[in-house]
This record gives sequence, structure tokens and C-alpha cells, in this order.
Amino acid sequence: MSKKLTVTIQSFSYKRAIPEDTDGNGGGFVFDCRAIENPGRYEEFKHYTGKDPQIIDFFDDVPEMHEFLRHAFALVDLSVENYMERGFTNLMVNFGCTGGQHRSVYSAEKLSEHLSEKYDVIVILKHTELNT
Repeated sequence: MSKKLTVTIQSFSYKRAIPEDTDGNGGGFVFDCRAIENPGRYEEFKHYTGKDPQIIDFFDDVPEMHEFLRHAFALVDLSVENYMERGFTNLMVNFGCTGGQHRSVYSAEKLSEHLSEKYDVIVILKHTELNT
């Protein structure tokens, strides 16, 4: 009996470093969210994160975020399906932005929801700058 695929999704800040792959396989994905409009540049959003309704509403109105996630989801879906077929047990997906609080957190949250709804996989979600 094979083990389920575990997908570790992390948000991070490029001011630090790309998260290390601790499962020993190497590889996975690193998506750079810095091309998307940053709500952290607006005073009213600085103290929120990608988990807060104010930021979620902000990104719901940013077409580039939806396009970015559509492409990221398609790439990750290809690997998830292939890894499940081949009996792999780990995949790592990272989303980075400048401060690791808004764009990367929102993206990681959305991918976590997407994979949990679409596949029978274990999803581990970490936000390195939020300590969660």
C-alpha cells in the first residue's frame, strides 16, 4: 500500500531565503509573486496579511493575481497528478514576495484550498513570516 502524497506549501519573504526542502528530494516549485500589485504599499493594508478579509477582497479585484494563480495551479496540478501516479510522497511549493505577508500568503492559502478540494492529498501549509 502506497502512502499519500504530501504537498507542503509555504509563503516566504525574499528578504530572507527560499525555504529549504527538508524531505531530502530537492526540487518542487518557487513562484515569485512580486509582479502582482502589493497591498503592503498602501497604508490601510500594511498591518493585514493575505489571510485577512481586507487583503482577500483586495486581491479579488486584481486580475493579474487570478491569472498568476491559474498558471501556478496548472503547473502544480501536473506534478501532483504525476507524483500520485508514480507513488511519490512529497512535493514542495513555495510562494515568495517582498515581505512574505500579503501576496505570498494569499497565494499559498488559495493553492491549499485548491489542492484540498481537487485531490486526495495531505496539504501542509506554512507561512514563514507569520510563524504559522
